Amino acid sequence: LKPALGSGSIGVQLCRNVDELAEHTTYLLGGKHMWRSSPRILVEEFAQGPLYGIDIMGNEVVGISAGDCDPLPRFVYREITYPALLSDDKHNRISDVSLSCLRALGLGWGPTNIELRWTKRGPVVIEVNPRLSGAPVPQLVQLAYGVDLVTEHIKLVIGDNWDLRRRHSQTAIGRYLVAERDGTLDWIGGDSRAAAVSGVAEVKFYVKPKTPIIRKGDYRDWIGHVIAVSPRLAETEAILRRAAGLVDWSITPFPTLANSGNLQPLPVFCWELNSGLWK
Repeated sequence: LKPALGSGSIGVQLCRNVDELAEHTTYLLGGKHMWRSSPRILVEEFAQGPLYGIDIMGNEVVGISAGDCDPLPRFVYREITYPALLSDDKHNRISDVSLSCLRALGLGWGPTNIELRWTKRGPVVIEVNPRLSGAPVPQLVQLAYGVDLVTEHIKLVIGDNWDLRRRHSQTAIGRYLVAERDGTLDWIGGDSRAAAVSGVAEVKFYVKPKTPIIRKGDYRDWIGHVIAVSPRLAETEAILRRAAGLVDWSITPFPTLANSGNLQPLPVFCWELNSGLWK
């Protein structure tokens, strides 16, 4: 089940039985969320298999990434590898299915991002998005191939000729940093040491100390990312492991009635820019 509107895996959940189906349907239609102005949900077959993202400009497949998500029942990205390690046959089949989506939907003018899973019966399309992929995918494409999708999109908009030729071929991996518990972020660090590792392209934190951390099971659980690049997949994976291991943080659980007398946790509110709602 997923909301009919939204992004970043907000509200997306695998329902494995009738009770979970009823519970999550009630949650999505409860009218307390950013999509409450359109209380509709999508019911989709669960496609099981490796996850891939296809980045297209016009009618040309620029590249295919491999995604790794949180353990079910949520679908939150943990890591993105660019390009995916695929056989020629799988690459061609994924490309053919992706381009057929553009023809079926009348797309093909500018950037398109498609998500699909490779199942027992082959590629099964999950989403077709007529836009650029979200960060850090454009950065991974540039690191892997030397193609700047943002710049090439701008060229298209202003009437210039774009250039999707690959300048080089490397493997780039982006790993999201995810908090392991709810609470107050005491400190987060190690970014300078991680960034100094040869092959690390970027280390970025999304939060600052004293930020309340309340996990939601979607992209808002990310607290940062590390990006590494090298000529080979195994080398990039090793660089990423070393760099990510240098990043650390501390989270103090929120006080509860049981361990702090009459002190109870205070509600935390934030302004949701996309919806204009206090949450």
